[in-house]
Amino acid sequence: MDAEAWLIPHSPYIGTAMRIKLKPLREQTIVLTGATSGIGLATARLAAKAGARLMLVSRDEGALSSLAEELTKEGGPDVGYTVADVGDESQLQAVADATIQRFGGFDTWINNAGVSVYGRIVDVSLEDQRKLFDTNYWGVVNGSRIAAKHLRERGGALINLGSELSDVAVPLQGPYVASKHAVKGFTDSLRLELKDEGAPVSVTLIKPAGIDTMFVEHAKNYLDQEPKLPQPVYAPDVVAKAILHAATHSERDIYVGGASRAMSGFGQRAPRLYDAIASKIGIRIQLKKEPRQSGDALYEGSGTLRERSGRNGPVRETSLYTGARLQPAGARAALTGVAAVMLVMAARHYVRLVRDAA
Repeated sequence: MDAEAWLIPHSPYIGTAMRIKLKPLREQTIVLTGATSGIGLATARLAAKAGARLMLVSRDEGALSSLAEELTKEGGPDVGYTVADVGDESQLQAVADATIQRFGGFDTWINNAGVSVYGRIVDVSLEDQRKLFDTNYWGVVNGSRIAAKHLRERGGALINLGSELSDVAVPLQGPYVASKHAVKGFTDSLRLELKDEGAPVSVTLIKPAGIDTMFVEHAKNYLDQEPKLPQPVYAPDVVAKAILHAATHSERDIYVGGASRAMSGFGQRAPRLYDAIASKIGIRIQLKKEPRQSGDALYEGSGTLRERSGRNGPVRETSLYTGARLQPAGARAALTGVAAVMLVMAARHYVRLVRDAA
């Protein structure tokens, strides 16, 4: 016996692929939280265009009703909606029950709802930190547990929204960073457990870079200045396409935007250098030279159907990295070299920023 063979426990599933069969979008019913803004709104529109049936979820009934009407115009797909706060498990269970009653079940569940808080950790109240976790972490936990019970029998895809900050940290958004690290850990553990069961469920974590959504406008802000997203910033459609790819292709995780992959790789491969750079410029590059004017969607929905902020400077409508990542497996071989080049470019970029700030 190989000297390390004892490290691998016997399991009937080791060495065999789970029979995960994901339907084309036109044959799917999709549950989508955080559906009325940003990434969720872009995903809802693309999914409807592809012919998917939808159950839309958010805290704002007016926005949900308007979106459902928009998506069903001119013979669009069947679209339902349910008002729910994802932090309340009973409300999300009601979403699942309504979806099963209306459509007979669901094939993909997307945990997208999220919000942030800007401020130094010692200044952000524990009440606000807990509320952020109710949405960003417990919302994912609630949705995933409910979805897994249904999908382990039916088969399908569970898709959770993480972030590039699932892998690294930045200052001024400590609770958000912590919640996205928690989402990654939870998602990875759930995936392992479902694999152990041989459940036909694809579990994907999506890790976007900075996206031109209403992220800043919806965040609660403890600072005197208006926050901003550091460049590069990508269009919401780039994330929506990755999400819908995961709904039809079994993927472990997808970095959206080359900057996300590069930032994660940089932080993991050179953590001390990353810390030195992030502590030097991390605050400055997240602040505008203008007084605070952000709104606050931490406790209530925004009530607006807006995908984009339009206040984040130049927006990249595509991502070469993500576009290549979503190609068939045979076309991905070139990604190793691409990622390495991007990592070097990112390191040089941050070093220049540090030099300029010195």
